[in-house]
Amino acid sequence: MKRKGLRFYLRIYRKILAQDLKSKMSYRADFIISTVGMIFTNIAGFISFWILFRNFPSINGWNYYEILFLYGFSLISLTPVQCLFDNNWSLRMYVYSGDFIKYCFRPINLFFYFQSEVFDVKGLGQLAFGIGTLVFAWCKLGLGFSVLMLLKVIIFLITASLVMIALQNAAAASCFWIQNSFYILDFVTKFKDYARYPITIFSPVFRFIFTFLMPIAFIAYYPSLVILRPDAVPVLTWLSPLLGCGFFWLSYKLWMFGALKYSGTGS
Repeated sequence: MKRKGLRFYLRIYRKILAQDLKSKMSYRADFIISTVGMIFTNIAGFISFWILFRNFPSINGWNYYEILFLYGFSLISLTPVQCLFDNNWSLRMYVYSGDFIKYCFRPINLFFYFQSEVFDVKGLGQLAFGIGTLVFAWCKLGLGFSVLMLLKVIIFLITASLVMIALQNAAAASCFWIQNSFYILDFVTKFKDYARYPITIFSPVFRFIFTFLMPIAFIAYYPSLVILRPDAVPVLTWLSPLLGCGFFWLSYKLWMFGALKYSGTGS
């Protein structure tokens, strides 16, 4: 079978995305309510920081606007997993019912076909709020601007996104072997809330966990240091693009391994 190229998949994805958006737009009230809910959830996080820093000028050397920078960075980096990989939440239901078998007979990449069926458009509200928060904090910190800084931000945002996508892929793939896999996916996803904080505020034990076991520190903290602490960037920050790609590749292989072993018997 001839291997499909990038252009082929982009063309297919554009068609699938158009159909998915048409379906969602037919329920505009649901879309508007979901988007507004997403924005207010993020505003709540913004307000929580404001309340916290009214009582403390800084937390372990991190001021209000630096924490906001991390918050905005994390929101942007989490947008791809929200928009493009939301179907991972439905994977266990397809597997248990036996309906996942339908994805196994199409002559295209199985992972791409399954993930491309759903685009969570309300994640774009999160993206807009994240960009606004990041720009606001950037200006307040007086960080300046250059093409090189913008390039660094883009590269490390992609890196951070790959880490979270990898964590969700691996957690979702557990449904191929574990019946109550929802709790694993939910458990892993909840850790993203800690990504908005610098790991230096946690104890050494949690610093180790958030760096090497559940690497959420690579979602915002380590990547952001290239902008916030350019004179003291740790080795792990420079390694994060390689680690992000490696994590994503491993999670993809695990997901595909489970999918290709799927028997289609359901529960």
